[in-house]
Amino acid sequence: MRGIDLSSGQRVIERPLPKRAPLLAALRYRDFRLLWVGLMISNLGTWMQFTAMGFFVAQMAGSPHRAALDLGFIGAARAIPVLLLSPLAGVVADTFPRRATLVFTNTTMSLAALALAIFSSLNRLNLASLLVISAINSAANAFDSPSRQSWVPFLVDRAYVANAIGLNSVAFNAPAVIGPALAGALILWVGVSGSFYANAVMTLAVVVAVIMMRPSRPVAQRGESIWQALRLGIVFLARHPILRWIIVFFIGTALLVRPYSQLIPAYAINQLHAGAAGLGWAVAAIGAGGFGGALATAYFAQRERRSYLWFLAGALMSCGVLVLGIVPTLAIALPLLFLIGLGTLTFLGASNVLIQTLAPDEVRGRAISVYTMIAIGVVPLGALLDGTIASRIGLNWMFVLAGAVCMVALAGIWLSRPVIRSV
Repeated sequence: MRGIDLSSGQRVIERPLPKRAPLLAALRYRDFRLLWVGLMISNLGTWMQFTAMGFFVAQMAGSPHRAALDLGFIGAARAIPVLLLSPLAGVVADTFPRRATLVFTNTTMSLAALALAIFSSLNRLNLASLLVISAINSAANAFDSPSRQSWVPFLVDRAYVANAIGLNSVAFNAPAVIGPALAGALILWVGVSGSFYANAVMTLAVVVAVIMMRPSRPVAQRGESIWQALRLGIVFLARHPILRWIIVFFIGTALLVRPYSQLIPAYAINQLHAGAAGLGWAVAAIGAGGFGGALATAYFAQRERRSYLWFLAGALMSCGVLVLGIVPTLAIALPLLFLIGLGTLTFLGASNVLIQTLAPDEVRGRAISVYTMIAIGVVPLGALLDGTIASRIGLNWMFVLAGAVCMVALAGIWLSRPVIRSV
């Protein structure tokens, strides 16, 4: 089958969708392989910083209710820049060179991590500085994600796009298996600053990888204004008979069940009375499950009926969070957190695959920017909502309520919209 390579304007051969493509098929492409390795290194530092920051906030708060609320404030600081900037970031992804964008965003995130490390070393790290630096990091991430993710379909043959998206998730979640444990060790040896310094260095791996890659030219026409470009992306998603429901449920989970990961420090330390090592194991369990979910996406999302993977993953995630609310000990929580991580990352990967494969090239960046806005912006905002609810009814009952609501919503969408079951 013939198609047009929009980055070069030349006709290329599109291979038919393989029924049993190798799990690592997309890594045969040089530029994707460079980006993937850079992300693996960078995300190891990201998970170390995430664990260290959560531990610092939970320790500083001293009580379960206060810790959940403070983590919610951190979530809000991450949410606001993404919510404000993601629509513009989608336009940037479609109209500006992606390589230059990624160099700028990853350099900014490295400097933000360095600032955290310096404040921590000087014993000046507090909630206010965490809020400001988290907001700066989130603003950079808002522009990074749509440019990086919308670049992936141009780095591999179209037949392997779903595989590449799944491997992209692997690059984020494989480091989660060891990153939290490394952070726990560094907290015991040198304090939280060690993880921040490590992240500042590791983030630069993406900068090096991107510089070595071939540039990709933008897809959208330069003649349209920013507002016209924004409107086109929003109208496309709102009118699409499948993607609009994918987005609706994506928002619901972002507000209710997916913020569980940001509240895990409060849950592990203050609810289950685990220390830094226990928190590291809890986050590592989520990461190990996420790693499995990324592998599941890379393998199964290449098949037909991708929506079934989306539904099953959403059900596992929602039911898992519900059960988490009644778990009494860390030993029981760890395997459950693995299953929740498995469901969550498979759900994220399946949603991403559906958006990228159903959106045409000229609006893909904007469609992914909406995905990013929800995944990065709405989830932290959901952490504030869930943290506020937890401060009133308790963290355990908040988990039960969130999981139940999302499971009912998922069943309603799946049963009432048969068109979703057709893809």
